[in-house]
Amino acid sequence: AGVGGAGRGGRRDERGGRDERRGGPRREDREEKVGPRRDDPKIPEGITGAELDRGVKAELRSLPRTLADLVAQHLVASGRFLDDDAELAYQHARTARRLAARLGGVREAVAITAYLAEHYDEALTEFRAVRRMTGNHEVLAMMADCERALGRPDKALALTKDKHVRDLSEPTQIELLIVAAGARRDLGQTAAAVQMLEVPELTKRTRAEWLPRLRYAYADALAEAGRTDDALVWFHRAAGVDGDGVTGAAERAAQLEGLEFTDLDEDDTVVDDEYFEDEYDGESDATDASDELDEADELDEADDATDEVDEADERDDAYESDEADGVDDRVDETVESDDAHEAHGADGAGDDGADRAGDDVGEAAGGAGEADGGVSDADGDVDAAVGVDGSGASGDDRASGASGDEGGSGARGESVGREFEGGGE
Repeated sequence: AGVGGAGRGGRRDERGGRDERRGGPRREDREEKVGPRRDDPKIPEGITGAELDRGVKAELRSLPRTLADLVAQHLVASGRFLDDDAELAYQHARTARRLAARLGGVREAVAITAYLAEHYDEALTEFRAVRRMTGNHEVLAMMADCERALGRPDKALALTKDKHVRDLSEPTQIELLIVAAGARRDLGQTAAAVQMLEVPELTKRTRAEWLPRLRYAYADALAEAGRTDDALVWFHRAAGVDGDGVTGAAERAAQLEGLEFTDLDEDDTVVDDEYFEDEYDGESDATDASDELDEADELDEADDATDEVDEADERDDAYESDEADGVDDRVDETVESDDAHEAHGADGAGDDGADRAGDDVGEAAGGAGEADGGVSDADGDVDAAVGVDGSGASGDDRASGASGDEGGSGARGESVGREFEGGGE
């Protein structure tokens, strides 16, 4: 027993040092040596990895810098191709998982891309890993849909009774309800499916993405149940809130109304092209005829406009001529009036000149009379002086001389006074 125990102990020691004896690399060494492969999908130009979500970036910090950058680039590329090429997005996500399989964000990317690429079995496995690694239960609806796609509606219904369902967000709960109703229909329980979908959210006013999907699922269940009129109403209501046409509710409503949407093949396209060419030629001829008529109408309108302009010019010329004649008449009248006025002024001026000349002649004659009177007075004084006797001649002469002096001096004084007054004036 002791040997056996020692032997078992020795084997445990051997198992513990197996990697070292065989020279195999440790797990940590293998992760450090991983890198790109030739068969990895090519990363599009312009992707650096910096576009990645902040939460996933935080997870990548546990990796070496070069490896983290490579994983980030593949995750960004996966998200970029998610809507247009789900399979290529899935290949990028798988590459990221090969490089960093222990990160929950990487496993979730693989799960979602596998689900969209219809790799349901692998997607279900990855979703389970996400729940276990991250505690994220929002993936329950996609897990249930995977079970249904794999032909296991019972397991899909079992997931709807998970204890974490009550904690899910409203969009996830609605999606899970739609999956559960589909599972009921898979089991042949159409009436139960219709009843499950008759929830208050059907008439809720919201722009949430789940509303057109919920109404479409309800309308589809009604149609399967044979309630065509009700289904038509709800297909229209689904189309009314499906602006992007994701559900195809409008097409379903048209089918129920007897309308069909057909895709044209190449032969139909050729025939239609020829038809449209013929129509185009006919329209061209009609257009040319219409253009000719339009040109004729435009010429007529131009002629009418020219005639109207000529008439307007003639009226303007006549009006301007009348105005010019009136101006000339007024100018002539003004000139004649001015000439008459000037002639009348000249006659008045001549009369005044004659009057002034007559006055000057009268004044000259008066002056001559006064001069004659002065000479007569002087003659009288001489005669009186000659009539006195000679005895008193010398005295009188002295007296007259004195008188003459005084009179002369007085006369000079008056003359000086007049000159002063004249100068003062």
